[in-house]
Amino acid sequence: MSQAPEMPEAAPEANVAKGQVADAPKANWVDVYAPGAARPYLRLSRADRPIGTWLLFVPCLWALALAGGASGFRGWDLWLAVSTGVGAFLMRGAGCTWNDITDRDIDAQVARTRSRPLPSGQVTVTAALIWMVAQALLAAVILFTYNWLAVGLGVASLALVAIYPFAKRFTWWPQVFLGLAFNWGALLAWAARAGEVPPAAVALYLAGIAWTLYYDTIYAHQDREDDALIGVKSTARLFGDHSRSWLWAFFAATLLLLAAAVVLAHAGAGRPLGFIVALAGVWAMGLHLGWQMRQLDLADPDSCLRIFRANRDAGLIPVPFLAVAAWLG
Repeated sequence: MSQAPEMPEAAPEANVAKGQVADAPKANWVDVYAPGAARPYLRLSRADRPIGTWLLFVPCLWALALAGGASGFRGWDLWLAVSTGVGAFLMRGAGCTWNDITDRDIDAQVARTRSRPLPSGQVTVTAALIWMVAQALLAAVILFTYNWLAVGLGVASLALVAIYPFAKRFTWWPQVFLGLAFNWGALLAWAARAGEVPPAAVALYLAGIAWTLYYDTIYAHQDREDDALIGVKSTARLFGDHSRSWLWAFFAATLLLLAAAVVLAHAGAGRPLGFIVALAGVWAMGLHLGWQMRQLDLADPDSCLRIFRANRDAGLIPVPFLAVAAWLG
């Protein structure tokens, strides 16, 4: 299994002095190669931590590959794959900027997040708002190359993006809101490709939400003690010592719903070999998630971050299987 990027070796305080973010991977491209003036804004967009972009992009790839399995690939699919990847980068950046604007006071109280650009004073709130709008407008340029159903879905997703940062203030299940927002691409990409949102796309969306509940509960365990002190809610705090049992449940739900999406997408397509290959991709993802559970130590923040980041690989594993399945009769 591939390993996740290493944590910075320097203490968080040393990273703050350099303008770096405490939980960013060591020697990431922003800290090493980006122009000095651009670094605070790229950090605000989490460009120094690309895992979130991958987690936003993966459901789009699932949708494009599964939709192709139902009807075969077309030339337009290359543009959809590239554009949803760029869109994921831009909208993740805009969403993280909004998240940091709303959470700047909370972030200042948490050891892992107080080095972020807003609480550390690298960027003003006004500048952050301008940066957020600029990223969203660039994403809109891409969105308007799609059909009107996809455009409508893209606009509707803004409500989820706007609400998510506040969820941890009023519910113990903020990870549900993250899942609703982060996996919207499964619906949008399918609509952009096929002009409809069939049951297979809905099953795929639900699989992504279950997967988000799995990986973001792991992520939230890093801040469990700080969150308790400042009153921030999360599934990690809600589940407590029962978290591993809940993680196994989310693991199972992810695979079952992803398998259901495959069944629905391939039903009536007359591609039995492709169907088998697609299901093999689901099984392969399950092997990786099982490996994660064996490695995970919820009491160790470093372990939680490593396993959280490993979900990029877990999510990408089914993609080549689903893509190959589309070419098989």
